[in-house]
Amino acid sequence: MAQPPQQPGPSGPAERPAGQRQGTGRRAVLAGAASAVAAGAAGLAAGPAAAAGRPGGPDDGRESRRATAQPPDRELRALLREIDPRRIERTVRTLAAFGTRHTLSAQDDPERGIGAARDWIHERMAAYAEASGGRMTVEVQSWIQEPGERIPRPTRLANVVATLRGTEDPERVHVVSGHYDSRASDVMDAESDAPGADDDASGVAVVLELVRVMARRRPAATLVFAAVAGEEQGLYGAAHLAESLRRDGARVRAMFTDDIVGSSTADDGSRDPYTVRLFAEGVPTAETAEEAELRRKVGGENDSPSRQLARFVRDVAENEATGMRVRTVHRRDRYLRGGDHIPFLERGFPAARFTEPAEDFAHQHQDVRVEDGKQYGDLPEFCDFDYIARVARVNAAALWSLAVAPEAPPGARILTGSLTNDTALEWERPPAGQGPRPVRYEIVRRETSRNEWTHVRDVGDTTRHTVGLSKDNLFFGVRAVGPGGHRSPVAFPVPGEPAT
Repeated sequence: MAQPPQQPGPSGPAERPAGQRQGTGRRAVLAGAASAVAAGAAGLAAGPAAAAGRPGGPDDGRESRRATAQPPDRELRALLREIDPRRIERTVRTLAAFGTRHTLSAQDDPERGIGAARDWIHERMAAYAEASGGRMTVEVQSWIQEPGERIPRPTRLANVVATLRGTEDPERVHVVSGHYDSRASDVMDAESDAPGADDDASGVAVVLELVRVMARRRPAATLVFAAVAGEEQGLYGAAHLAESLRRDGARVRAMFTDDIVGSSTADDGSRDPYTVRLFAEGVPTAETAEEAELRRKVGGENDSPSRQLARFVRDVAENEATGMRVRTVHRRDRYLRGGDHIPFLERGFPAARFTEPAEDFAHQHQDVRVEDGKQYGDLPEFCDFDYIARVARVNAAALWSLAVAPEAPPGARILTGSLTNDTALEWERPPAGQGPRPVRYEIVRRETSRNEWTHVRDVGDTTRHTVGLSKDNLFFGVRAVGPGGHRSPVAFPVPGEPAT
């Protein structure tokens, strides 16, 4: 619905340096108020899909739930059409057929155990990478994990990682993972069958399909596709990958884990085949004491980098090209549970988790058995392969859109040198060589009680803009627009002083 019109403040537009574009004035907001109600009604009449697909444009008073939405361009639509549910099904069934992929299971048996699964994943990634002409590399990232929780003895673990190096900004990295280990009812049982079709052959199938369709393409930033081990024993593989990237100095701007994305059927038999949950934390896991104190003063509990990432996913991946609704859950993970995005959050990287809309616990973390006429166990027959393909399209839309867009504007700040009812924002251009150069910038805003950005204003090719509305009453953000209209995630500004 449209918001009530903004009320004018006590002062006129702030003075601005010569050469700067004029800011958003209260009069302009009032002038558009009449059209706001009509626009909101039109969006509702057209249905949620139509409202969700409306692209962000100049701030003329219009408002919709998806003011910042980015419709997919021709290249992205072609990429999404290549995702094949039949290949995904073959991947899930092949991984389940290894019997068990428990982290402590056999590493040298060619047909059963985690070693056989590792080698097969590596073979598939390497085969797909051949289409890249050398731009995609594949490695088995192996190490000895010392004893710890659920690891009773030194154990060799291995992640299988495909890296598609960016053409313009290779140090800016976006990661997607699924974990290829599995478990039975007893988390320490390395012998019983643990097919792990949904948890998490489904996530690995998403990763492998993305490797296949991305290998021939040339993103500006680097994409990392990982099948990680040791998740069920304590997120060991993801922690090793995250630490490796941190140690190498990679600018990890997004990480998604796909974990339990194989079924659209809940434990009560209800189905929701067109929704995927996206878990994204508010207060950052790695927040410092200084950052926490600033947040308490100005707000921002709902504006962490991971929340901005989640909004970006909805902007680019909730549309008719994916056929999916992205349900953002404002929580780091499911209740008292965790996944492979957490080691990335612990190192200060934005990260989020994709999971099916409602889990059926008879088909995860269960011994394969029939009990009172009911089949238990994580078997391929309980997966929905068309659904997994749609989840893969959501991932592909998010990753590709991130990798071809400029980086979020660095150094975004609200200038606080004087008391005023206007809001002066300033940001920086990315250093030379860091990806597509922005051609212009946009200011977004929303009421503090709203979750989604509701207004967008194109401010042109500038690094400073004043909005004739009070920073006390609204949240603001800045995003960059690159060639072809590709937009960055939103940068949430903090209080600061003007650049000298």
